[in-house]
Amino acid sequence: MRMDWRDIPSLSSLRAFESAARLGGYSAAARELNVTHAAVAQHVRGLESHLGEKLLQRDKKGMALTATGRSLADSLAEGFGMIVSGVRAVTDEKTGRALRISTTPTFAEVWLMPKLGAFWSEHPHISVQVQPSMGLSNMRADDIDLAIRFGHGSWPGVDVVPLLMSPFTVVCSPDYTPEDRLEDIEDTSGFYWLFSEFSSEQYAWGQRIGIDFHEEGYRELASNALTLSAVRSGHGVSIQSRVLVEDDIASGRMKVLYEGDPENIGYYIVTAAGVLSPNIRLFRNWLIKNAEPVATLEELASGWDDVEPD
Repeated sequence: MRMDWRDIPSLSSLRAFESAARLGGYSAAARELNVTHAAVAQHVRGLESHLGEKLLQRDKKGMALTATGRSLADSLAEGFGMIVSGVRAVTDEKTGRALRISTTPTFAEVWLMPKLGAFWSEHPHISVQVQPSMGLSNMRADDIDLAIRFGHGSWPGVDVVPLLMSPFTVVCSPDYTPEDRLEDIEDTSGFYWLFSEFSSEQYAWGQRIGIDFHEEGYRELASNALTLSAVRSGHGVSIQSRVLVEDDIASGRMKVLYEGDPENIGYYIVTAAGVLSPNIRLFRNWLIKNAEPVATLEELASGWDDVEPD
């Protein structure tokens, strides 16, 4: 599309308005842009005159956006953010800045870190910093290049790519119960259900196995790593994404009482919308390549000669 700059107000006025809208006033915008309060106000008035629309107005709390102002502010935030991403993609490659990767502590420990050595061997010139975190980062504000998050993948304002859609499993230690199938256990009220305090998927997964955890009760631990340790030690039962307990199952430290379809709940790669640097694209593609597909339920069932499919 051909850009006609005659139809666009000055970038200085757009930048002043975006800053005032984001920070909630002229004074804060002036400090951020290192100009005077009067200069910001003049830019905003000039922008309003150019557009023939009121963008900011005073209220009891200070400055408030009009509906038109909110729409323009959102568009400018996205547009300037893409400009920042594009410039950073160029400068980061020149300076060799480390990639900043954010992911949950458990996923970092169980899945990412054991594989990361291979990435460093293949790409020794690219430095990677892993920052364990439970929250979905504000990618640009927190200076995060790529995040790996668990959920449905429907987060606004970011680009999302599926990484691992793993079945969910009900797991416990082999000594916790003599039964090997959840459906063979008539009463689970005596079970200690263990979850991380940051997890929410257990409610949806509980409905899938016919358990309401609001009624049956459960115990929350400070992290999923502590939850997995407690399960291994025989202190309770948990519902986990299978990819996190694969090694425990293979080694016999845990057994699977039930396995269900994830239904689009899984791990996703999250990046800021806009231009990605070559190194971020390379790391994202490496993650996808190394996410070996977990066997489907049908494939798993084909190996269960002693179990009738549901």
